[in-house]
Amino acid sequence: MLGVLEPYRGGDDIPLRKPEMVVGRSEKNDVVLRFADVSGKHCRLVLSRGYWYAEDLGSTNGTRVNGFRTQDHRVDPDSRVSFGKHEFILRYDPVKNGAQGEIPPDYLDNDVFQKSLLERAGVAKQVKSMPKTWEIQRQRGATLEELESGEGVDYSNLTIDDIEFD
Repeated sequence: MLGVLEPYRGGDDIPLRKPEMVVGRSEKNDVVLRFADVSGKHCRLVLSRGYWYAEDLGSTNGTRVNGFRTQDHRVDPDSRVSFGKHEFILRYDPVKNGAQGEIPPDYLDNDVFQKSLLERAGVAKQVKSMPKTWEIQRQRGATLEELESGEGVDYSNLTIDDIEFD
């Protein structure tokens, strides 16, 4: 076993048996939490360099590490991790999980400039759709695949009115 999620307010422990596990409400997840405030695919727990990381998967109610909402953050041994309002203590031993040398970075991806501070904090607005822009691009002959991938699509004339936010 690579660690355990221990419910903060009591309940059955959840063993972490794989180095990558998805937490959410859907039965397809590795860890199933049947609560309305937990998203279908809420969070990905990843073991890297002996330490667990919590990566939010665009959940509605967020993932928190020690009370702070995050998109991606290292969860140190015996730290609190929350999925929506459901809080757990993540218990594990980094050395038993292969940790060597210095404690790894706070974030799973090493390029801290890849995401904005708002994205890292989990408070950036998520783009829901761009119907006006897509309509214009479709009139210019763009295929649906090009629109979804962003390839060959010119967003240079995009205005805030063209975007819907969650």
